[in-house]
Amino acid sequence: MKELWVKADQDTSWDKRKKLITTALENGAHAVLVKTGETEKTKQLGRILTASADPQADIYLSDKYEEISKAKNKKAYYKDIKSKQDEKDVTAYGPKVDYVIVKASDWKIIPLENIIAALKGKTKIIVEAKNKEDAKTALETLEIGADGILAAGEASDIKKIKDLVEAASLEKLTLVPVKIKKIKQTGMGDRVCIDTCSMFAVGEGMLVGSQSNSLFLVHAESIETQYVAARPFRVNAGPVHAYTKMPDGSTKYLSELSAGDEVLAVDYKGNTRPVVIGRLKIERRPLMIVEAEYNGKTIKTILQNAETIRLVDKEGKAVSITALKEGDTVLAHVEDVGRHFGMKVNETITEK
Repeated sequence: MKELWVKADQDTSWDKRKKLITTALENGAHAVLVKTGETEKTKQLGRILTASADPQADIYLSDKYEEISKAKNKKAYYKDIKSKQDEKDVTAYGPKVDYVIVKASDWKIIPLENIIAALKGKTKIIVEAKNKEDAKTALETLEIGADGILAAGEASDIKKIKDLVEAASLEKLTLVPVKIKKIKQTGMGDRVCIDTCSMFAVGEGMLVGSQSNSLFLVHAESIETQYVAARPFRVNAGPVHAYTKMPDGSTKYLSELSAGDEVLAVDYKGNTRPVVIGRLKIERRPLMIVEAEYNGKTIKTILQNAETIRLVDKEGKAVSITALKEGDTVLAHVEDVGRHFGMKVNETITEK
């Protein structure tokens, strides 16, 4: 996930800096740069990571590596790129710190491609940007882009940059139609309802399945019927053993999730967004196994046996599993590789 940082250490009045800090909080920023000595009163405004040369800050920030190396908390190396030597300093010290924060007074000379190529995966690269256009460039450089943006403009610019950062964080997934082969009652089991802090749209839900590389799109309970009211914040996902896809691309068992975790919402076009779990409801319920075929491969999931549990067809229509029949097609996300502890691995793994 890309990170949004906000610069609030300018030589202005506290009221103006406070406005930037509160805007950072309102927009879910990862961290805020503050003046030395202002960590404590920043924390009084809300819970957020602070970065400064203040020993009390969560992240010790300086343009002098000798000072940073002595810090006991997380470390950030800040550099205004004005010369080739500045670039060399960034690439030399980058692997030794948690973050490098790069500023360029003149964007024409910033060698961001070189910095990303040298440091990607070794530290997090945050690029200072005053406006939406500069932020977009930083997020798209070398296609992979920086790991985050330090918003250094006015409070009104922060929301625009936040939207860019969120969009750059989201992966568009390929969903394919899979043909239903079998639907069968299986008995009782512990199933998981995931209640989130967001509202799902029609055609949107979560990817869930019994095989980590083959996940069905399970529709959210966003459709009202004559029997039950809609619960558009909920996905009745499946039993405790099932996998779901996470925002970082990994998978987790439903039993591993808890309140406060982010999970991945997905619509029928493959658009994704992270949503926060508010609570899990695990209850013993009657279950059904659903088997489908894709390119000669059998994929499976288990769901609660109830009319309100739905899969999704290629037009985005929700299809109740009680109405599902052999030969119908529904959407799934199918990968060629297996997973170990939720991460992709290139080895032979068979899940039945």
